[in-house]
Amino acid sequence: MLRCDWSKEELLQVYHLPIMELLYKAATIHRQYHDPNEVQVSSLLSIKTGGCPEDCAYCPQAARYQTDVTVHKLMELSEVTQRAAVVKASGASRMCMGAAWREVRDNSDFDRVLEMVQHVNSMGLEVCCTLGMLTAQQAEKLAAAGLYAYNHNLDSSAEFYGEIIHTRNYEDRLNTLGHVRKAGISVCSGGIIGMGESVEDRIGMLLTLSSMNPHPESVPVNALVPVAGTPLEDQPLVDIFEMVRMIATARIAMPASVVRLSAGRTRMTIEGQALCFMAGANSIFAGEKLLTTPNPDFDDDMNMFKKLGLKSREPFKVPNRTTQTVEA
Repeated sequence: MLRCDWSKEELLQVYHLPIMELLYKAATIHRQYHDPNEVQVSSLLSIKTGGCPEDCAYCPQAARYQTDVTVHKLMELSEVTQRAAVVKASGASRMCMGAAWREVRDNSDFDRVLEMVQHVNSMGLEVCCTLGMLTAQQAEKLAAAGLYAYNHNLDSSAEFYGEIIHTRNYEDRLNTLGHVRKAGISVCSGGIIGMGESVEDRIGMLLTLSSMNPHPESVPVNALVPVAGTPLEDQPLVDIFEMVRMIATARIAMPASVVRLSAGRTRMTIEGQALCFMAGANSIFAGEKLLTTPNPDFDDDMNMFKKLGLKSREPFKVPNRTTQTVEA
């Protein structure tokens, strides 16, 4: 059965297994809950770019950093629906819309986002939003508009969080996730590795996520993309086997969740991505950008799918959450 009582020591033991054994265990569990040859293709669109008042050390959209991000106001509804039609035709089954806000405000911009959600939902795509902090009432409005999922990453462990963000605290993140869950919206929450955190911090984040009951339906694993002008611009790139270990541990801890191979794929070979899929990743973001950072385009990813014998996952597919898991 699915577990919400993992200990940090257990997850550390899993993470540090010999890589071949770790891959085997993760792949075995993955096959019990998911089609191993099926990967969801998602698209991430920045509907409001830059000018964010937060100080997240990794983010080029923070107003206080000097980056090459150009500030853009909230998109018009017609432009968003046009983009949605393009990504659906390209093979995506989920569209995530991101706005560089600290929190959602009850104003005309939020009303426009609700319209966007309604229209994209009516096109047969899973609709995900990442808009910053939410109140319970705002989560309910998004749910009523047809929002399928809400992304709000924990980023790292509670202990390391204060090293990278000072404009909000960890509890703020957990509160928003609680509002999302209570509203009946699918929870999407993960983090970033390569920010200078320890392995214990990475496992601490997975421990927090895997202790949620139910687990988040979606767990993005991002490799930091260092951006000039941000405090983390000089961080070394994440080794592919660190990504593999992180994805495999997430898969073992949260077997039914969709584990998303997210930022950092432009620095990965097809072979490296194949290892991530074997370890349990079963979603990618396709399209030339992830908000403001580079990302492989649809054609490149479809060619990779062809080489690896992968197929795109249909929207609104729910994994079997009653499967008996193999002991890790």
